[in-house]
Formats: sequence, structure tokens, C-alpha cells
Amino acid sequence: MKKLLIASLLGLGALSAQAADIVDTAASAGSFNTLVTAVKAAGLVDTLKGPGPFTVFAPTDAAFAKIPKAQLDALLKDKTALTKVLTYHVVPGKVMAANVSAGKVKTVQGSELTISTMGGVKVDNANVVKTDIVTDNGVIHVIDTVIMPK
Repeated sequence: MKKLLIASLLGLGALSAQAADIVDTAASAGSFNTLVTAVKAAGLVDTLKGPGPFTVFAPTDAAFAKIPKAQLDALLKDKTALTKVLTYHVVPGKVMAANVSAGKVKTVQGSELTISTMGGVKVDNANVVKTDIVTDNGVIHVIDTVIMPK
């Protein structure tokens, strides 16, 4: 009630008192258009709008641009392969940057990714370039490269 009252006093709607889910947050950021397109193509929208919580290592549009166009187009058309790649970017639970430690972490896809903390945080071969974008069902950490499951 207090949040709603404060939101009303600030001229905000009741919905603005909450953070958006992972998909809506990524869509509104403007730098994850390819990721959002891929999530839709893989049929993962409902999952990433679900209760979670999830930690998503989200590649930017520039990260997806590093993949040769023909390879990216083929991936976007192969729902099974696309789902494996996207779920490899998701870890169950809400892991904030302050709680990250080096080591292996099991992904929603099923295999493990490697987190290193020497000279900045890396997830496999991707650099984490922005952390702790809080959503109402988890957290997004921005990465500069699309990571591929082994």
C-alpha cells in the first residue's frame, strides 16, 4: 500500500511501482533487440516472464553482431539449437554481482559455464560489461559476446 501511495503521489501509475520482468526490461532497454527476437523465436517468452527467479547473462545487439550473419540467421531458424544457446545464458536463482564467485555454474540448459573474476568478471569467453539490472523475476547482467554451450 505504501508503494502505491508513493507512486500515486509521484504521479506514477500503480504498475510503475514494480520492476518489469526480464523480457520487458530487455525489450525496453533498446540494446537487446536481437536477444528479444531470439527469445520469441525459441518460444521462451512465457518462461522468462514467469516467476523465476532467473539470472540472465544478456548479450547485447553488438554481441550478436559478432556472429556471422548466415550463422545467426540459421540459428534463429533452428528452434532446438536456439533454445540450447539461450538457456545456456540463464542460471536459476537471482545472483547479484556482489555474490558472484569464480567457478562452474549450472545453467538452465543443463551444462556448466565458467565464471572467472580475474581482471573483471567473465562468463566463459564473454566480459560482463554491466551488472545488477534488477527485474521483478530476477536480474540481468550484460555481456559483450554470445556464449555457446560446449
